[in-house]
Amino acid sequence: MKQSTIFETPLGLALLTFDDECVIGLTLVDQETEPFDLSSTAKHPIGTEVERQLTEYFAGERCEFDLPLAPMGTPFQREVWSALGRIPFGETRSYGEIAHELGRPKASRAVGAANGQNPIWIIVPCHRVIGANGSLTGYAGGLSVKDALLRHEHAVGGLTLDQSPFL
Repeated sequence: MKQSTIFETPLGLALLTFDDECVIGLTLVDQETEPFDLSSTAKHPIGTEVERQLTEYFAGERCEFDLPLAPMGTPFQREVWSALGRIPFGETRSYGEIAHELGRPKASRAVGAANGQNPIWIIVPCHRVIGANGSLTGYAGGLSVKDALLRHEHAVGGLTLDQSPFL
């Protein structure tokens, strides 16, 4: 049975969708357009574990997530999301690099479209995908959130801003 819960993160409210075994979705919620009462959200072991791991991530204590994931999408989208999961913490890849990794060198736009449909924020790290010229490109949570996530990962990884290819 599909369930959901809301919890706070340093970047805003997160809406977690899950079943009894896996995370299905995790997105930021705009509290102004989608008001939620945090006191009414029930705790579930999966929700508790996701919240714990995200808290550790934002505290700089976690660089990888260990959660059962079941994002819903086409086979190509799931292939792209799997590739996103292989981008190491604090590193970035371009859409073209992911397309090459998937053996589809001309599919960078399709990779971008699949990246934009990623239903599991942060855990499937679509924020680590940048433009071919190193620029920050579209992000469902907004470019300021993408920038904050990349800066966080670089700071935790011990990189200075001049070592960062995009900041």
